Amino acid sequence: MLRLPPFRYHRPATLAEAVGLLEEHGGDVMPVAGGTDLMPNMKHRLFTPGHLVALKGMPELKGVEVVGADSDPGMGYLRVGAAETLTSVASHGEVRRLYPALADAAGHVAGPQLRNMGTIGGNLCLDTRCTYYNQTEFWRKALGYCLKKDGTVCHVTGVGKKCVAAHSADTPPVLMTLDATAILVSAAGEREIPVRDFFVADGITNTRRAPGEIVAEIRIPMASASRRTAYEKLRARKSIDFPLLTVAVAAEVDDTGVVRSLGGVVTALGSRPRELSGWREIAVGHPLDEALVDALAERAHAQCHPLENLPADPEWRRAMVPVFVKRALRRIRSA
Repeated sequence: MLRLPPFRYHRPATLAEAVGLLEEHGGDVMPVAGGTDLMPNMKHRLFTPGHLVALKGMPELKGVEVVGADSDPGMGYLRVGAAETLTSVASHGEVRRLYPALADAAGHVAGPQLRNMGTIGGNLCLDTRCTYYNQTEFWRKALGYCLKKDGTVCHVTGVGKKCVAAHSADTPPVLMTLDATAILVSAAGEREIPVRDFFVADGITNTRRAPGEIVAEIRIPMASASRRTAYEKLRARKSIDFPLLTVAVAAEVDDTGVVRSLGGVVTALGSRPRELSGWREIAVGHPLDEALVDALAERAHAQCHPLENLPADPEWRRAMVPVFVKRALRRIRSA
């Protein structure tokens, strides 16, 4: 049986109290919301904090509401509290009406039990994953540990200079295509960072969130609600698994079917979500017909090169990139 390491559990009533506890306990504390990823990782001794600060009981981190759009429906933003569960986000009427791909992504995380506990803030901050990292301490010790935890060598690349553990969260690619921003709060104050700038190419720590910061809310511009969006996910078992590939696409298409703007993001192929380059140059000013869909899928395939850090053949995963890109683009075309 895998047991949790000892820790002290704090349940603050306010956000100010929570960030104060994070500052007080420094490097020996972690925030916990749903705990669906953190608890297994603690049992595997990937994290052993002496203190956990609970976030789900604070009203400042709850709620889904449209803010600042009273005078102009195209202005303002949808505020999503970071402690809202993935089930809540997936089923919320405003999310489903304005940003259906986000509801789709949230509804495809793991299984219903985990979605009932896991939060959208936790999904945004999800730790990277790797075949050689997400194992028991006994397993990792027998192998000699790895660059991400206690070791000096990356067993994927064999050179040990950079961790390539994969980003495996479902909602961030969609949030990127919607120009969403994250509001981070610490004892030093509040700051705002676009979700597309939230991640860095470092498998050990792949976000710009500082240790004492909490993601308090996510803001999605109302202007993004006019975009056609789609989300596709590849996984070994459709009901529960982490993604082997996700594709998020958003486009603005005029009444004649001509593309005005188009963007795509893939993830589970590297340590951060990747925006597909060159799509705008290929697509803008052209109808979203099958020829354009094929050209965009070919461009995506050329950019994506999965590594052997997830339990599936990387060449098969790469071959699935154009397949899932085409599915997403065809959904947009038929929207």
